[in-house]
Amino acid sequence: LHLSAVKLAELHSDLKIQEKDELSWKKLKAEGLDEDGEKEAKLRRNLNVIMTKYGMNGKKDSQLVDTNYIKDGTESDTLDDPRLEKLWSKAKTSGKFSDEELDKLWREFRHHKEKIREYNILLETVSRTEDIHKNVINPSEENLVKEEVLHNKHRELKEKLRSINQGFERLRKVSHQGYDTTSEFEEPRVIDLWDMAKSANFTEKELESFREELKHFEAKIEKHHHYQKQLEISHQKLKHVEGTGDKDHLNRNKEKYAMLQEKTKELGYKVKKHLQDLSSRISQGLQHNEL
Repeated sequence: LHLSAVKLAELHSDLKIQEKDELSWKKLKAEGLDEDGEKEAKLRRNLNVIMTKYGMNGKKDSQLVDTNYIKDGTESDTLDDPRLEKLWSKAKTSGKFSDEELDKLWREFRHHKEKIREYNILLETVSRTEDIHKNVINPSEENLVKEEVLHNKHRELKEKLRSINQGFERLRKVSHQGYDTTSEFEEPRVIDLWDMAKSANFTEKELESFREELKHFEAKIEKHHHYQKQLEISHQKLKHVEGTGDKDHLNRNKEKYAMLQEKTKELGYKVKKHLQDLSSRISQGLQHNEL
């Protein structure tokens, strides 16, 4: 796959979560608690997203080109959207951003690209399900269940589209005006969660509690970014030392690299699991708004 050390650690975290979710689903299925197959369908979508994200779906052009902010890799990836490309180009040449802020902004653009990719995968899944449903001749109780499943998927699509529109407006604003120094959060995923939380059916007390949890979550993400950077630096050093023939030096670097790799995997898993939990809580609040 030609993935960097950081991407391999991210892949490990994603697969670990997928494995845990599949084990939970098997228990539910054994107890007859996924009769409509919605949880199984969601698992398939999640796996599809992972395979597409890391270029494991057999399509040469589907893999996200591996970049990271340490090697200034921002020029080696495309955003697959002319509007995003135009915004990014404007931001780079505006002189309003430091190198560190450009790295942060690039992560926001990449995050937005991932949201669009996930939305398109879900949209394709819904379209296929609708086609199958339309071809059913005799309506039955099972089909009524499938209609409910489709309704839930359309609601999920609506939430994702709202998040994409909010995210694009934010990117447009930041690209033109620069970063607001009074902004409460900096991490793209946290900004998304906070914007959605403010639209959900939370009391003032619940919203304040959620805000505090998001601050802890952002600190966890920053720690993960730190280890990702250290892992990439360690990987570069290891490649350099391998060419020197110094075995003692090589062994020390291998040990450090293995430690950083394990820590990065562990933190990546915790960040993604925490993100799942927070997203689920917001989704429940948004659904409550529609009732």
